[in-house]
This record gives sequence, structure tokens and C-alpha cells, in this order.
Amino acid sequence: MTLVSLRGVAKHVLLPDDSRLDILHAIDLDVDAGDHVSIVGRSGSGKTTLLNILGLLDAPSAGEVTFGDESTHAMRAGRLDRMRGANVGFVFQQFNLLAGRTALENVAMPLSYSTGSAFWNRHAAAAAMLDRVGLSHRLTSLPDRLSGGEQQRVAIARALVRKPRLILADEPTGALDVETGASVMSLLDEVAAESGAALVTITHDLHVAARARRHYRLDAGVLQQVNLDEAFAASTHATPVAKRGARR
Repeated sequence: MTLVSLRGVAKHVLLPDDSRLDILHAIDLDVDAGDHVSIVGRSGSGKTTLLNILGLLDAPSAGEVTFGDESTHAMRAGRLDRMRGANVGFVFQQFNLLAGRTALENVAMPLSYSTGSAFWNRHAAAAAMLDRVGLSHRLTSLPDRLSGGEQQRVAIARALVRKPRLILADEPTGALDVETGASVMSLLDEVAAESGAALVTITHDLHVAARARRHYRLDAGVLQQVNLDEAFAASTHATPVAKRGARR
């Protein structure tokens, strides 16, 4: 069953000098329930823009995005927000935890916008998810008292607490050491498999990409499915200057 489908998706922005910057070009992509897809590419290739469109955070300049069996083209902002909140979980490289909130409060935050029992039971659900990621002993810890790996696990728990159908991970191991990164990816894979969620990973890490079932390369806004060796080769060809680019 196709969960999210992109057809002919393009994205451009206008620059201050009124010139146009084309970020994505005519992208076709289907992500099925339970799928695991990795997308590799150099800095500036449009990876994060593509992730934001998949996650309904951004709208394409052209083309069609379908989530489930619904086209998002004419959806009102409120409907898009509800669909994203109920179905999509985001895991970011920089964790994005609220500094003044405990691990429990950070994970419970997405459920603050729920209604009924989901709202009233939000702290119990958050505690159960933190236990699931091995942090039951850290419920009252603030982010600055957690290691990088612990912060990332809190971020994963927050992304999964609403049991999303689609998990989008943007460089989820980029701020972690190799061993901790491998542990985080194993956790993501395990939880996604247990819930039947689709997992899309944006990464430049070849070992992270290798975990996926399908592999894509995004180069100058053009998406192509590749075999693993080709994806690895494309990633290793990035120059040091390209790697330091600000936009992904």
C-alpha cells in the first residue's frame, strides 16, 4: 500500500535579485507502508527540501503530493497540520529538544495537541516510549544533562510517541559518534518494523544508507534510484567545499 506519493514534484524559490533558484526537478517517488528508503546526496542537493515536502511541512512549486489516498494540493493549512501531526514523525540531526523541559515533557509535547484519552494519558505514553528507547531512568533529566546519544533517543521517542505511519530522519546520526549512531539506527529500524511504519532517511553516511531496502541519490535536485555501490560512489565524490554548504 502506497503511503506517500510524489509525481512530477519540483521546487524553486525566488532570490532577492529576482532570479530563480531551482531546488528540485520533476521528482517521482512512492513510499509504501513498512518501507525503508535512504536518500543520499551532497550538501546543497535539496535533500532537506525533499524531506520537508514528504513530511507536509513544505509545498511543491509544481507537481502532486498524495498522502494515503488524499491529494494535498488543495488542502487547507489546518487540515495539513492535522494530517502531519497524526501521521508523520520527524527525527532531526540537532535533536531540537526544548531546553527548559525534562525528557518526559519533551516527549509528551506532541500529545499536548491531542484530544480525549490521548491528551490525558500523554505523560504515561511518553514514559512508556522513553522506556522503549532505554531511558526510563532519565524521565526528569533536562537536555543539557543528557549525552548526545541520549538526546537523540529522546528525539526519537518524541517522534514516535504518536505512532506515526511515516518516520522521516534527517541526518539522524550526524551529531553522534559511530557506535552511538549505529545504536540509534538499530533502534529506529526496530521500532519502525514493529509498528509497520515507513522510514525515510536522508543521509550522507554510507553505513546508515546501507540499512535501507531502496536507495536513491539526489544530485542537483534530480532524484534517481541507484544500487548501493552507486550511492556510495556518489557520496564519496563530494568535495570538501560542497560538504560545507549551508543548504541541503
